[in-house]
Amino acid sequence: MPSAAKKLSIVHNSEPVQDAASQDALQEGLESALEEVMQETLQETLQETLQETLQEALQEAEQDAAPQAGSRPEELRLLEALLFAADGPLDEATLKRPLPDGVDLKAALAMLQAEYATRGVNLVRIGKKWTFRTAGDLSWLLTKQTVETRKLSRAAIETLAIVAYHQPVTRAEIEEIRGVQTATGTLDVLLKTGWIRPRGRRKAPGRPLTYGTTENFLSHFGLEEVGDLPGLDELKGAGLLEGNMPAGFGVPMPSDDSTLRDDEDPLEPGDLDFGLAPPETMPEK
Repeated sequence: MPSAAKKLSIVHNSEPVQDAASQDALQEGLESALEEVMQETLQETLQETLQETLQEALQEAEQDAAPQAGSRPEELRLLEALLFAADGPLDEATLKRPLPDGVDLKAALAMLQAEYATRGVNLVRIGKKWTFRTAGDLSWLLTKQTVETRKLSRAAIETLAIVAYHQPVTRAEIEEIRGVQTATGTLDVLLKTGWIRPRGRRKAPGRPLTYGTTENFLSHFGLEEVGDLPGLDELKGAGLLEGNMPAGFGVPMPSDDSTLRDDEDPLEPGDLDFGLAPPETMPEK
């Protein structure tokens, strides 16, 4: 079957005719051939344009994907996977273990923290460990409508403050600072909340237990470390301390370093098998 171009050539090269019927037929043939030629040309042009456009798009996509794949350090992906899969905060030793040799862990964590700073979850440090947490400005999304409030007594609040600022501290030392006897139930409540813990035993007559704060304490009060607790000037500014303080009054610099002090012995195997409120079998002196 001749193509439209051949048809047009045939019709164009035909001998001239004299009668009107032949002229009409010739005219129709020319118009039909021209239409077919135009359709074929248009289809070829569209196919070529489409192929060129697709090739250009594929080349641009490959060029865009290539730098993106290699721009993010592999150690960030590893840290991200570890932190998301963990059921709790991870310390730096655990995070560093699977990383390639030579990786600066602190720099990688700082980079990952900055990367997540504007996202729905943030990388935060709690004590000496790292974890992902919902961004502070989105916490309302996860707030339950029914909130069970457990109000601490004044004695419990005072005891918690003393433990936080003076740790490691014994029950007798808490009572000396407060000026009143501390009921066993007060420490029970704080141990039950998970905000304080037994640290060790004081190298003193009776070997009383020493207490310190926990990671739950830092997490609940939004602290990175216990050293972020307010100092004397901040407490005065908040109106929590009177303006006329006794001479020599000061607020100690708190530290929750888990390393035992020189005057502490480690806990014995049976010290933590007595429930939330460990009874001190020997009187404190």
